[in-house]
This record gives sequence, structure tokens and C-alpha cells, in this order.
Amino acid sequence: MEDLVIRDADVVDGSGAPSYRADVVVDDGRITAVVKEAAAAGCQRPRAVRELDAEGLVLSPGFIDMHAHSDLALLRDPDHSAKAAQGVTLEVLGQDGLSYAPVDDRTLAEVRRAITGWNGHGDDVDFDWRSVGEYLDRLDRGIAVNAAYLIPQGTVRALAVGWEDRAATPAELERMRRLVAEGMEQGAVGMSSGLTYTPGMYAPDTELAELCRVVASYGGYYCPHHRSYGAGALEAYREMVALTREAGCSLHLAHATMNFGVNRGRAPELLALLDRALADGADITLDTYPYTPGSTTLAAMLPSWANEGGPDAVLERLADDGTAERIRHHLESVGSDGCHGVPIEWDTIEISGVADPALADFVGRTVEESARRRGEPPWATARRLLLADRLATSILQHVGHEENVRAIMRHRVHTGGSDGILQGSKPHPRAYGTFPHYLGHYVRELGVLTLEECVAHLTGRPAARLRLPDRGLVREGHRADLVLFDPATVAAGSTFENPRRLPTGIPYVLIDGRFVMEDGRRTDVLAGRAVRRTP
Repeated sequence: MEDLVIRDADVVDGSGAPSYRADVVVDDGRITAVVKEAAAAGCQRPRAVRELDAEGLVLSPGFIDMHAHSDLALLRDPDHSAKAAQGVTLEVLGQDGLSYAPVDDRTLAEVRRAITGWNGHGDDVDFDWRSVGEYLDRLDRGIAVNAAYLIPQGTVRALAVGWEDRAATPAELERMRRLVAEGMEQGAVGMSSGLTYTPGMYAPDTELAELCRVVASYGGYYCPHHRSYGAGALEAYREMVALTREAGCSLHLAHATMNFGVNRGRAPELLALLDRALADGADITLDTYPYTPGSTTLAAMLPSWANEGGPDAVLERLADDGTAERIRHHLESVGSDGCHGVPIEWDTIEISGVADPALADFVGRTVEESARRRGEPPWATARRLLLADRLATSILQHVGHEENVRAIMRHRVHTGGSDGILQGSKPHPRAYGTFPHYLGHYVRELGVLTLEECVAHLTGRPAARLRLPDRGLVREGHRADLVLFDPATVAAGSTFENPRRLPTGIPYVLIDGRFVMEDGRRTDVLAGRAVRRTP
């Protein structure tokens, strides 16, 4: 007998096609039969060791989080309900150009410090890897959900060049090309960049294009956090389209938003730019989260010249009164490139997490509010936090526009990505709520997308971008990475006030045919593994 039959489910299969009623049979981690209701009439229905009545539930492929920051969370937190409870069965890691492979001892220590605000320092993690392949092997020991990996271009540059703002030598560029090739050979699905983060932002387009050519030769894609999401955002998008077309590389635009006051109502201009490129044969996809605020670290707001040289150099500059005043001028008057070329508005910068518990009183307040309580200018408060927390402070940045969010999520190349930072006592609710928020708020409540469209955006389309031939659809022979949810009640539990509440209406999640969520509760199953690039 088969392992499992899911009876009388409303199947939304991830292709965008209309739903249908069916029994779905699972055996040895794969879907072995999809018996539609009409075909089953008058026939003996499939039997299995276990039968699950799915009356009133939608059965879909597992959701794919195209932009996740769970690089260490998957290792330190076997439960990982933040994603498992949402129905996420695969996360794409290594985002924004900074992660933990490939590294040497020096670079690992530098990267750990640089992105403490994203992932924590990792004192509770045994960093027993250095290469991309070794990191993927570490994931294969058993994790909550599956994970794919992007080679982080900033980490590669830190390893080959350092944290200086200068051009790479020919030998350094060749080493970067070799590191990217090795990472792709070891199973990475592509390469990411963080072009408002050091040291990745110091790479000129010619250098990025050379690395993209390597990625393209292995059938991977380039996923840039490009050079601006504020002033000059459209130019930054246009730059990435031109760069990847010149390099012959597929492009996936990370958290493709149009933020800040200068971009209110301008999403149609971005979509028109993409439509022209798509019509001309470009291979482009994008991801977004269904919220208006962004999330990053407070140190990311600083101008690039202040970040040159790595964390210790940044702290030295902040400690010097004269240099700190230059930083303030760039932030408040000029428009720092770290703040996307827009003068910073301190009332939009909410502190979401700190590494030092002594600073907990700042969490949940904007920098302007804390400054007012202390009777000092906002920059004095921000500077105090950066120094005391040693650059580890994370923030929410309330600068988005709902009309842009809705317009972009409707586009035919759109996919879902949480950009979920799990650090901090008050993280962005997208980390715990992105996928049910799409289904509950934007499908059921607002009708921005149909259910079939939305599921395709979250499953089949990202699987196609990742070139995974046996995931993302409810099909015979595909892996049994599946979600059962109630379309009438599915909703994000997380809010800005209570960001760690789990969603409702998602009782069952399976990975490789094993229940990681059952009756709405997390099981002890660790069915996740590294998902390597398909040759």
C-alpha cells in the first residue's frame, strides 16, 4: 500500500490553472498519483497506510521563499516554525551579497560581524565549513525546510580583494571568477549582490558582468540587491537589466520595490521597463514581500565611504567627532548611498533589534522618538546606538507605498520572498507572515490576485526560476512538498506589534511526504536538505 492518500482536496497545482478536486497519493517522498474526482467516479479509490480527509482544504505545492535570511537560523533552530508554519518548504539563502561561504578564517570573522544584525553573531553555531559545498553538506545533516544557496558576491570580494573601495587587480578578478565557478560546481543556484552594502558595492559593472558570465555558464541566475531603491531606482533597475543582458545571464530582482517619497506611484514605470526587456527576449523574474516597510541594519544607512575597511574602521570613524559630523551631513542633507540617495527621515527608522540587552529600551521606537525622549538630536541617538551595539542594531524603515506593492505583485514574472530577518526582539512581521498574508489579505480580502495566480507566484514560478524539474507543481513524480490550507481562514498572525505570532489556517505541511506541520503544530521532523543546482 502507498504511504498516504490525501482525499477530497481542492488542488491548486501551482501552474495557474483552475483548481480541481482530487485524491493525491504520496509514496516514498513523491506524488505517485493525482486522481481527479471525475476520473474516480465508479472506480475503486486509492488506498494507503494513512488517509487524510482534506474536505474544505486547498492542497498546493509547498511555498518557495525566494529571498530568505535563514542562513544560521536553520542551523541553530531545528523548530524553525517561522517558516514551516507558513507552508514554506524551500528557502533561498545567501542573499544580498553577504553570507558565510566561501570564506577563510579572516573573512568569516569579518562577515559574521558585518551581518550580525541580520543573523546574529553565531556564537551558538559551529562554523565547521569554509566552502559552498561544505555549507550545503552541513545543511544536509537535517534542517526544518529545504534550502538553496546563492554565492554572495560581497563575501567573494571580501575574500579576494578585502573591504577597500578600489578596483580589483586582474589576479583578484580571476580569483573571484574561480570562487564563483567552484561555488556553482558545488551546487549553488546562482549569485547574489548587495550593491548598497560593503564591500559588494565597490564592484564596478564590468567586474559584476565577468562574474555573471561565470554564473550563466552553469545555468544559474544573478540576484542583485541593486544600487538604489530610492533616488535613481529606475536607473538602478535599468543598470541590472543591461548588465545581465550583456553578460548573457538570467536576472532575478531581489525585493523589487519602489520606495521613498520620490517613487510614490511609479511602479508602472518599473513594470514597463521590465516588459520591454522581456519582449526583447530577456530572462527576468523578481520577488517581493507583501508589506510597505523595509528592514535592514542601522549601519547600512551609512555612506559607503564610512563603511570602507570593514566593521572596525566604521567604529573608528563613528568615534571621531569630526568624521561623525561628516557622516551626519551625508545622511541628513546630501542623501547617503546607504539610504538609497535620499536624505534620511529619522521618524521612519524604527529600531527592531539590538545585540546588547542594555539597549532594549530603544526597540519599538523610532530614532526620532528616542532622541526626543533623551533631549538630543536624532543623529546623536543613532550614533550612540551604532557605537554601543557595535553596528548590530536592526531596523524597520517605513518608506514604502501600498499602490506600488500591489502593482508589482500582479506582474507575470513576480514571485514571493519574505526577506525575513529573524533577529531582534521586534522583527519585521514578514519573517513570520509573508505567505499567509498573500493568501489571506491580498487574495481573499482584497482580490488583488486570484487564488490560482497567487499560488503559482509562490510555487511553480519560483521552482522554474530555480530550474527544479520535480518541485513547485502537484504532478505525478514530483516531490511531495505540499501544503494544505483553509482558504476561508488562512491569515498571517504576525503584526508589527506582535511580529512572532504564527499564522492561522495552515494545518498541514509536508516535505518529501513527511509531516513537518500536523494539525497546526510543528512536529519533530527534520526533512529539509540542501537543494543543489540541477546540472
